[in-house]
Amino acid sequence: MSARGPASAGELLELVRSGRAVTRGALQQATGLSRATVGQRLDRLFRAGWLREGAVGPVDSPLGGRPSITLEFDDAHAVVLAADLETRHARAAVLSLTGEILAEHSGTLIVEDGPDAVLGELGRWFAELLEKAGRGAREVCGIGLAVPGPVDTGTGRVVQPPIMPGWDGYDIRGRLARAFTEATGTAPVPVLVDNDANLMAYGEQRTGFPDCSAFVLVKVSTGIGAGVVVDGSIYRGIDGGAGDIGHIRVPAGAEARCRCGSYGCLAAVASGRAVAGRLAGSGVPAASGSDVRDLLAAGHPGAAALAREAGRQVGDVLATVVTLLNPGVLMIAGDLAGTPFLTGVRELLYQRALPRSTAHLDIVTSRLGERAGLVGAGALVVEHLYAPERVEERLLAMGV
Repeated sequence: MSARGPASAGELLELVRSGRAVTRGALQQATGLSRATVGQRLDRLFRAGWLREGAVGPVDSPLGGRPSITLEFDDAHAVVLAADLETRHARAAVLSLTGEILAEHSGTLIVEDGPDAVLGELGRWFAELLEKAGRGAREVCGIGLAVPGPVDTGTGRVVQPPIMPGWDGYDIRGRLARAFTEATGTAPVPVLVDNDANLMAYGEQRTGFPDCSAFVLVKVSTGIGAGVVVDGSIYRGIDGGAGDIGHIRVPAGAEARCRCGSYGCLAAVASGRAVAGRLAGSGVPAASGSDVRDLLAAGHPGAAALAREAGRQVGDVLATVVTLLNPGVLMIAGDLAGTPFLTGVRELLYQRALPRSTAHLDIVTSRLGERAGLVGAGALVVEHLYAPERVEERLLAMGV
């Protein structure tokens, strides 16, 4: 079971949470531990409030005997807080440990106001949401935050984010933990930070495509970014820079200056901001990707034409992405993720990629919509805190 020795309480919890072994007998078979040892380790998990007994299941042994009692992860013992930060808007929520949203809030939050003010406001949002959900601050086990920039997940700090001025290298985890304490009066909790496209991909893959071993999500809003989930884990690269496809150079953008300071980036010609700029130049009031989204929803023909052309530009780049990663699902999300943009993506992707690369590819749009980042952020916290090695640390800290 473990290279370190006999299965720990954390590894037993992992077996139960994953559904691979949900009775005492099944845990004995999976781990090779004795009945007494399994019982001792389960007792620690029961005392922590992390396991509960469920329904009576089938008899474990082919020789007969008593019906077995199933074991369940008790998702009621704690809650998770999550927030998804965009350039001018944010969403926050209280979630159960299994990803159910218990209370939710969205509103204006300007990322250019800087991390101190923005994270302080999120702390206040969290306090109000806990009250709305009827849960106490002491029940919170962790906070997950999605941000629109590359993140070094080892430190939780964004690294040279093109659309987050003033955030480069800032201690997001420390400030958000303090903001939670300031707003609730309770002790700080662990804070995890990741890129928004990564967490959207994680949320969508886990809830809608759990059997897909190579999953790619492309978010096209103010900027353009991709999240990649391989074998159930987010692929981040060596320092969080994986998936930053918005800064791949494209021929059509040779004269277009990107917010990163370079010319020719995909985001400079095909993002929601770029499409809004073209619409504004033709006399249509549009300043952001969300404005373009509203125009597309209203059936504006100029917005639809430009969104389709943006889709073609992105599709051209995605032909390389699909050839390299060979995903089973390519999901398009964000402000431009509608029929015109998707049509453009399909046109160029299928034209440029080899048939072998697209034979088993499903191109879809978001299923969780604006909640994808929240669900992914919540799942990231749960998987981190209930990983086998961390379970052992937490049990010892609880004196269990």
